[in-house]
Amino acid sequence: MRRILVVNDDGIGAEGIVRLAAAAKNLGEVWVVAPGQQCSAMSHCITVRGSLQIRQEDFPVPGVMAYSVAGTPADCVKVGIRHLMQDRPDVVFSGINCGYNVGVDILYSGTVGAAMEALLNGIPAIAFSEERGGTSEVADACLLSVAEKLLEAGCAPDEIWNVNFPGCPLRELRGIRENRIPEKTQFYMDNYLVEEGPEGGLQLSVCGIPSKAAAPGTDMEAVLERYISIGKIRNTVLGAQGRTDEPGNALF
Repeated sequence: MRRILVVNDDGIGAEGIVRLAAAAKNLGEVWVVAPGQQCSAMSHCITVRGSLQIRQEDFPVPGVMAYSVAGTPADCVKVGIRHLMQDRPDVVFSGINCGYNVGVDILYSGTVGAAMEALLNGIPAIAFSEERGGTSEVADACLLSVAEKLLEAGCAPDEIWNVNFPGCPLRELRGIRENRIPEKTQFYMDNYLVEEGPEGGLQLSVCGIPSKAAAPGTDMEAVLERYISIGKIRNTVLGAQGRTDEPGNALF
């Protein structure tokens, strides 16, 4: 039976990881190892000072062993592989992230960072994300079939799959666009609410502005036009010498 490690960056209490674990149960034995707190935008950060506190958790999907880690998404992958799972996972699923991971936002993403940590350990990985504030109809209806297709297709040892589901109603979904390359800008453009700090100085709160347009062939264009976006992200450190870039490959 296929062994699947499910991780995220939104924390073990997030709705998205519950839905991902439930879908993954149709594909094999599922273990969940996730941060005990919100860890968005952690990228591939790991803990190098202090200790990692680990707790077994009650999880709402029957038959799933679940643990929280007081660490980053990448820490969760390390801990799951090296200390919690009885056997190495065959694949890592990361997500379902609350918010798209498209464009240069993939560089900040803890969801993508966790998938990259799996890659460093020689384990295939898929990152799943969906629109923040949209409906989850598309992800819930299509995630399992997309995952099955990507598991069958496989990926090079230096690549992960990156999947983004639009937040539109299922009836408005226009299809799937594959080989998507990342847009060269952020989806959520930098914007800050500026206030006076409680002890003087300034207090800035992030309130990014979603993009409304994107270049042809990109991941951002696909989701904005109500398509599921599928692309690959390649880790250049692991990249084989002499490889030529393929359509849909992003460099990480």
